[in-house]
Parts: sequence; C-alpha cells; structure tokens
Amino acid sequence: MSRFFYDDRKQLVNDAIEGLVLSAPHGNLMRLDIDPAIRIVARSDWDKSRVAVISGGGSGHEPAHAGFVGKGMLTAAVCGDLFASPSVDAVLNAIVAVTGDRGCLLIVKNYTGDRLNFGLAAEKAKRYGLKVEMVIVADDIALPDNKQPRGIAGTALVHKIAGYAAEHGKSLSEVRDIAQQACDSVFSLGVAMESCNLPGSDNDEGRIKPGQVELGLGIHGEPGASVVESHNSKALIDMLVKPLKEQVGDARVAVLINNLGGVSALEMALLTKELAHSALQEQIAWLIGPAPLVSSLDMKGFSLSVLKLNPDFERALKADVETVGWLKPVAFAPVKTVKHSKVYDALEIQPSDNPAIAARVGQITQTLIQLENRLNALDAKVGDGDTGSTFALGARDIAELLDKGELPLNNGAQLLQLVGERLATVMGGSSGVLMSIFFTAAGQSLQRGDALADALLKGLTQMKQYGGADLGDRTLIDALQPALEALRDSDIQAAASAANAGAEKTATMQKAGAGRASYVNSQNLDGVTDPGAVAVAEVFAALAKG
Repeated sequence: MSRFFYDDRKQLVNDAIEGLVLSAPHGNLMRLDIDPAIRIVARSDWDKSRVAVISGGGSGHEPAHAGFVGKGMLTAAVCGDLFASPSVDAVLNAIVAVTGDRGCLLIVKNYTGDRLNFGLAAEKAKRYGLKVEMVIVADDIALPDNKQPRGIAGTALVHKIAGYAAEHGKSLSEVRDIAQQACDSVFSLGVAMESCNLPGSDNDEGRIKPGQVELGLGIHGEPGASVVESHNSKALIDMLVKPLKEQVGDARVAVLINNLGGVSALEMALLTKELAHSALQEQIAWLIGPAPLVSSLDMKGFSLSVLKLNPDFERALKADVETVGWLKPVAFAPVKTVKHSKVYDALEIQPSDNPAIAARVGQITQTLIQLENRLNALDAKVGDGDTGSTFALGARDIAELLDKGELPLNNGAQLLQLVGERLATVMGGSSGVLMSIFFTAAGQSLQRGDALADALLKGLTQMKQYGGADLGDRTLIDALQPALEALRDSDIQAAASAANAGAEKTATMQKAGAGRASYVNSQNLDGVTDPGAVAVAEVFAALAKG
C-alpha cells in the first residue's frame, strides 16, 4: 500500500508546487506557465537588476529547492519529477526567464543528471547572449576516496551565501567565487534507519535491518557507505562528528541539522542536544535547524552539514530572507538555566480529636471498604472492574490515619484538604485525582467560611469542571449532586433519599458521557447502576442512619 496522500501520481509534483506557491508567507512566489512538464518556481518581485541565482533538481527533497526561492536566496528553482533531474529545456527556460544583463549562477548538486542537464542548458543559454556560470556542490564525505562526492544538505548553505551576495549587487564573478568558496568549505554526513518510500510504490524491501543504521545513505535512497549496529543518539552523533571535525579542524563553524523527512521533532531536539555536547561544541557558532531543509521524502534519518566560517559567510547566513524553507540561524550558547526553589505542596496540619466527626469518618470508610466486591462486580459489567477496589484503597488509608489519631478532626477545612491529598496519592488513576479535586476545593471553600454543604457543592463544581462530566453522564455525579443540593436545602435524610434516587436513575441511562463506560454500547449499560453512584448512595445512607 502507498504511504502517501495524493490524487493523481502524474500530477503530484505539479499539485505540490501549487500548494507551495499558495502558502508562501511573503506572497512572493510564482510558477512560470510555460508547459506542464516544465516546473519553474520564481520570485514574483524579480526585476533582473541583479545576478540571478538558480538551483533545482529532483523533487522529493522539500523544502529544497523551491522553498529557498525568495529575496536573499534563490531567484528561481527548476523542479524535476521525484528524484529525477529537470530537463535541459526546463533549466534553459528558467535561465532565459529570470536572467538579465548581470548574468546568472547555477548551483547544482553533484549528480550526473543534474550536472549534464544544467550544464547543457547553460551552454545553450549562452547562445542568447546570456552570461551563465555554474558551481557544483559535493559536500558528502561518506566515501572519502570518491572523486565525485554527492551534493546533499550543504547545498542549502551555498544557496544562502550566493543569494546574499547577489542580493547585495555583487557581480557574477563575485557571486560565483563566494559560492565556490562555500562549496569548498561545507562538509556533510548523514545516517538513516529506514530508507524512503516512493509514492505509488508498494516496494518495501527493508534493506536496513532493525537496530541498524546506514551511514552515508544517499538522499534518493541509495545504499549507504557502511552499516552501523546502533540507534544510540550520542554514539551516532559522535560517529558523524569525528570525520566532520577532521575536515574543519579547529575552525569556527555553522552546523545545519537536517531532518531527512521521517524523524520526529522530539528526536531531532535530542540529536541537537547531543551535538551541543559533542567534540564540536567549542567550535559551533551558529545552529541552523533542526528541521527538514534538504529532505528525502519520508526517510527516517538525519544529516549534519558543517560550514567553516569567515566574516563573509557569517554575514550571509545571518541576513534575513523571504523564503518558505530557510530557518534563521541561532547563535550557539549554553542552555540558560535559572535556579528556582522547589514548591512543596504538603499540608501543615495539627491532629485533633472530635468524637462526632470521628464517628462520621469511620462510617464513611467502613461503608466503602465493605462495598468493595459489590462495586467491582458492577464495574465489571461496564468498565474494568476495579471501582470497588479503588474506593476501598482510599478508604483504608483514611481509616488507618483515623486509628492512629493523625487526622485534624476538629478542623473541617484541614480534614477535607488532607483527605484530598491522601486520595490523590493512594487511589491512583483519574478517580483518585477527581476525588482529590473534590475534597481539596471543598476544604478551601470551608476555610473561607462557607457552610459545609456549600463548600461540598463548590468542590463538586471544580470536579465537574476539570473532569468534564455532568448530570446525566452516568457517573457518581448523578447521585452526589442531588444529595449535596438536598443537604444544603434540607437535611441528611433528604440527602440520602436524593442520592439513592440518583443512583437508581443511572440504570436507565443508555449512554455514559464519561469514564470507561462511555466506550460501552447501550445494551450492556441497560439496567446496570453506575458503581460510583452506588458508592455515594450507600455512604449517604450510612450517614443518615447515624
């Protein structure tokens, strides 16, 4: 099965280019309407008064190359089909369309198709009296003995430096020279644990085995230079940094951290951290990324490109641009940390005695403990069968504190807040947190001078707000809310009756609006009372007996 969203495979690149132009934040891109097979994205604000800078190649490396078109970078990008060089005619049309008397520079990655097609187009353009120069980016150091190193993510750095020179009115020879200097000063190396998938292809050869990465994998999915038996982030960064450092010596550098398309933002941030603590840490002046800049569709991999800096390069990298894909470099510096004292949320309580309150607490805890099996059986019909055990766990903890004389029984506000604190600790899951919110908010309200029933209703309001459930959602709220309202308006006997009626009503509710029961169909809910509501009803019934 294809792993890509698209309508018509033959129109995929054309459609993607339209989307790119539509979404360009500066509104400064246009597609030249020449022929459907000729895909040229150019600056709509270009006036030919400066040297044009043109690049391109196969699509599938987005945002390269069209994403680098705009003020301060490329004048135009020529887009081939996926991983296929654009035709000679396409390149020639781009040159003629945007080149004025100042001439143009072609920036080409070191692949045979690109070299030949851009090169022939350059020669043909000279027939029109145009001045054309070309530089070839060959930044990949995966194969040190290769006489034709591939051009990969370092190409974006060359775009930026050449584009800056052209934007500032440099001559064609000056733009060419600084671009060539950049080509000679940038070195890249990457790894991948999965190759890319081509749209419309069912081929999934799984060449890279689980637990392995390929070092120096090509940006078109070509096999890497070697296989490494590790996914360890630190080990992989160190492995890439060592040969890159050999190339740049002790020079100050800018590092482009390039996502090849399929690595999560979390992983890219982690890899950036590893880079910051690598052997290059003392040399890094600027970070670019982490982000996809020269990607390979959905390849699960990344690359590092290291540029030896000089004042001209540094000014060029820092300059603002108006493009879709370029990221402003970040000055490299240690992570900022600020010492801050830890917040301790422990309650300060003073145990105290109150026989009447002790009796009430004992009634509540013993009722919940005795209900454990009954509530579990009810919950097994509509949930995961642990409601009784969860409530009993909290009740046992409070009962133990009662037996030890560690409860502030003579201070209602402290007692409710302590119960809230303990339930969040011992009950676990959402039930513990919800009950903790209820008792904590009620205790705070009581401390402010509210009556007990009003304070408990305010606790219920907060529990409903954070938990998202309400009356009719087939939860303990269906028993608790009417009980507390009756307690406020009448007495404990009325509260017990209201709680019981509310609990029984849950057996007729055909749909739960919250909790695990919300995933159960109506047939399984019919006739089954909610276990939380039953717990509330039984507690109020016990309190009403005195």
